[in-house]
Amino acid sequence: MELLAGSGIFGMLLPRSHGGVEGTLADELQAVEALARADASVGWTVMIGSGAWVDLVHLPRATFDELFAEPGTIVAGAISPSGTAEAAPDGFRVNGRWGFITGVEHATWVMLNCLEADPAGGPPSMRLAVVPQKAVVVEDTWRVSGLRGTGSQHVRAEGLSVPAAWTCNPMGGEACIDLAIARVPAPAFVALAVSRVALGVAAGALDDITALADDKVPLLSPGTLATSPTFHRDLALADARLRSARALHDETVGATWETASSGCAFTNEARARARLDSVWAVEQAVDVVEFAYRAGGGTALYDTSPLQRRLRDVHAVTQHFIVRPEVCAAAGQVLAGLEPPGPVF
Repeated sequence: MELLAGSGIFGMLLPRSHGGVEGTLADELQAVEALARADASVGWTVMIGSGAWVDLVHLPRATFDELFAEPGTIVAGAISPSGTAEAAPDGFRVNGRWGFITGVEHATWVMLNCLEADPAGGPPSMRLAVVPQKAVVVEDTWRVSGLRGTGSQHVRAEGLSVPAAWTCNPMGGEACIDLAIARVPAPAFVALAVSRVALGVAAGALDDITALADDKVPLLSPGTLATSPTFHRDLALADARLRSARALHDETVGATWETASSGCAFTNEARARARLDSVWAVEQAVDVVEFAYRAGGGTALYDTSPLQRRLRDVHAVTQHFIVRPEVCAAAGQVLAGLEPPGPVF
């Protein structure tokens, strides 16, 4: 973490005015994939730590400026509204417990999404509160099958007083900074980023199995795995599957960035394709990793094999709600000329 933070990689998307690199979406995702190819948890942690701040662009500008007044600021948090924000004379009183807070142990600030009751009796609205990391209780709960290195712990807040200026509605209002990345719809941005981690894991799995194939002699086989025609065919198809998924992903990322940079509104079709192509990339990545794991035979079972870790990590990525299979049906609904199935798509 010290080396990553020192490299400035957490500021890949952050505006130069706030100490960042102000890179493009493609820059961000290529870096995330390269890191995930080496280790999924590293790629995931950087993906979250370098992009989570985009959820805070609806804060007052003075608050946003204060957040990034010091170099090396890292934001962690969850968009799931697992807490409550109750209006108080000094702002809001926040209570709740939030899960999947990737990188919270090294974060500077934590954002806590809450439900705020409507005084008129209507449905509650979302209220995102930003607090110093030391203001929350970090629970050591990350005992999981995959992405173990991300430290995506639970956090808890009880009666936490948060000034109104340090809260916002994450789904509405004008952004306090005029930046292309802030114009990308949040669901599309998250989906494209999450799926790029999966592509990195798949690329790493192909690296692992081709390295193993030179020396591994499957039981009752006349030669090494690298000499097997069946392996040749399956490897070629896996390679094509991965490259085609990445090519489609790159095309969608490029179109997304072009729209955001131009300031044009995102059509429902553009949103649908960003979500659909992300799910497609994850599904292809899973197929590639499963091929590599099966080809590894008994060797892949051991803790010492990177292939069993690749398998656990890529399946952990599939559990994120943003790339669930139901997204395909919702995207198809839009492509058929109907309205999106919900207000957030």
